[in-house]
Amino acid sequence: MHMSRKTVIIGGVAGGATTAARLRRRVEDMEIVLIEKGDNISYANCGLPYYIGGIINDRNELLLQTPEAMRTKFNIDIRVANEVTAIDTRGKRITVTDKKAGTEYTETYDNLVIATGSVPFKPPIPGIDGENLFTVWTIADTDLIKSFVGQRQPKSAAVIGGGFIGLEMAENLRAAGLKVSLIERENQVMPPFDYEMAELLHENMRANQVDLILGDTVNAFHSQNGRTTIHLDSGRSLTADMVILSLGVRPNSRIARDAGIALNKAGGIIVDEFLKTSAEDVYAVGDVIEVTEYITGKTAMIPLAGPANKQARICADNIAGDKTAYHGAMGTSVAKIFDLTAASTGLNEKSLISAGLVKGIDYETVLVNQKSHAGYYPGSVPITLKLIFNKNGGILGAQISGQDGVDKRIDTIASVIHMKGTIYDLEELELAYAPPFSSAKDPVNMLGFVAENVINHLVSFICVHELDQLSRINPDKPDGESYTVLDVREIPERLESAIPGSIHIPLGELRLRLDELVRDELIIVYCAIGVRAYNAARILMQCGFKHVKVLSGGITFYNSMHHRKL
Repeated sequence: MHMSRKTVIIGGVAGGATTAARLRRRVEDMEIVLIEKGDNISYANCGLPYYIGGIINDRNELLLQTPEAMRTKFNIDIRVANEVTAIDTRGKRITVTDKKAGTEYTETYDNLVIATGSVPFKPPIPGIDGENLFTVWTIADTDLIKSFVGQRQPKSAAVIGGGFIGLEMAENLRAAGLKVSLIERENQVMPPFDYEMAELLHENMRANQVDLILGDTVNAFHSQNGRTTIHLDSGRSLTADMVILSLGVRPNSRIARDAGIALNKAGGIIVDEFLKTSAEDVYAVGDVIEVTEYITGKTAMIPLAGPANKQARICADNIAGDKTAYHGAMGTSVAKIFDLTAASTGLNEKSLISAGLVKGIDYETVLVNQKSHAGYYPGSVPITLKLIFNKNGGILGAQISGQDGVDKRIDTIASVIHMKGTIYDLEELELAYAPPFSSAKDPVNMLGFVAENVINHLVSFICVHELDQLSRINPDKPDGESYTVLDVREIPERLESAIPGSIHIPLGELRLRLDELVRDELIIVYCAIGVRAYNAARILMQCGFKHVKVLSGGITFYNSMHHRKL
C-alpha cells in the first residue's frame, strides 16, 4: 500500500497535537509538520479560568506538551508562531507567515489536516475593543488578564455571556475577591440546560453574590479613566473595572473557505464519516468541523475537547491507511459553578420544543431529587436529575445538578445512550454501592424506575412552571375549584414553607380522609421531594380519583424555582 510521505497539520492544540502524536505512533517514517500560529501547543484551554482564579498556581501546569519536548519525543517538525494564510488544494501547498522573522514561505503536503479550532465571537458592539475588555481563549489571553489583575488590582468585573467559560470566569473572579456581574441575553445561563434546571444555578450564583442580569443585551461599552460602563438594551447601565467577553465561539474556518472547501451555514467545515473535507487529501478535526449529533443523526456544531481528541485519533488512523468512521457527538459536558456541578448529555427539552415535538405525545420528562449517597452516611447532599425519553423508553437526554456525584451519573447515562440503551437499561444497571458512595437504588436506577412508571401510567407529573400557569389562569379558582393542590408532608414541614392555596392531609391520614377531596377534579400532590407524593398519588388513583398528578421535585424544587420571592 502506498503511504503518503508528508502530512501537514494546521493548529497545535487538542485536535492538531493529538493527530500528530497518534500519526507518529502509527507511521514512524512519515514526515509530519505541525504549524501553530500561537507560541504554545497542546495547552489546556479548559484550565485557563482556574489559573486566573488562582486554583491552578503554576502556568506551566497548563502546558501539557512544550514544542521542544514534542519535537524530541515524537520527531515532529513543530513550528510555533507560524500562521497559515492560504491553502492551495490543487497544488497541494500552503502559504505560511513566520511571525517572528516576518517572512512568508510555502510548504507542500501529501495530506493536510485542518485543526484550526474556534475563535471567540466578538459582535460589532460599540466600544468592544476597549483596553480592559478581555476574551479567555488562549494562553496569551490569560497572560493579559493575569497581568491586568496583578497591576491594576480591579475591584469589579462584568462577565458578558452565561455559557461554560462565562460561568467559570464568574466563579474564579469571585474567588479572586472581585465584585462580579454576569449579563446574559437569554432568560437563563448554561445553554445545554432547560430553564428549570438552570434556575438551580441562578439560585446558587445569587447566593454567592453574583449580580445576575438575565434577558438583557449589551448595546455599547464606554471605557473611561480605566473603568468601563456597560449600556444595556433595557436602559440599565453598570460600571466595572474589567469586562470578560464570553459570547460563544465561531469555527475558525476562514482559510478553508478561501480555499473553496465546503462549509455549513455556521462556517463549520463539512466532513464525511472519515473526517475528509470536500478537497482531496484534506482532513479536518475539532471545533472547526460540523459533526453528526449522535441521537438524532442531524448535523451540529459541538465544540468540546472530548470529541476533538477522538476525532484526531480517528483522523490519524485514516491517514495511516485505515478506514475508521467517526460516529458523532452527544455534547456530554460538565462544569463546576460555585457550589454546584452542572452536567448534561444528549438533547434538551428546549431543542425538542423548537423542533416541533410535543411533551406527552413525542417525549416525556421526569425530574427526581435524590441523595448523592445513602442519607444516613455523613455528607450526603441532594442532586436533581432530569431525564428526557420517548414512549419506547429511548433516552433522548439528561441534565443533572448537585454538589457531589453528578459527574459519574451523567457519564453513566451518556454511556447507556451511546450503547443505544433505554430507560429499562437504567433500571437494570448494576452499579457499585456502599453507603459513602451511593444508595442501593442509585439515582440513575431511580430515573429508570420513575420513567417506567410514567410509560405504564402509574404516575403522571406536573412541573412547577405548569402549576404556576394553572394558578395564573385560576387565581381564585372560580367555578367550584378546578384543581386542588394537596400537601402530604407532616405539620412541622408545612410550617417552614408551603405552596400558597394548598390543603394539608399528611400521607399517614390520607386513606381516612379521602372524602375531603373531590374525585373528579385535578389533584396535584406534593411533598418534600416527591416520594411521599407518589405514594399518595397511587392511593388516590386506586381509590377512584381520575385526575392525579405529582409535582415534579416537590416543594424543594418549587422553592428553588421561586427563590427570588422567598
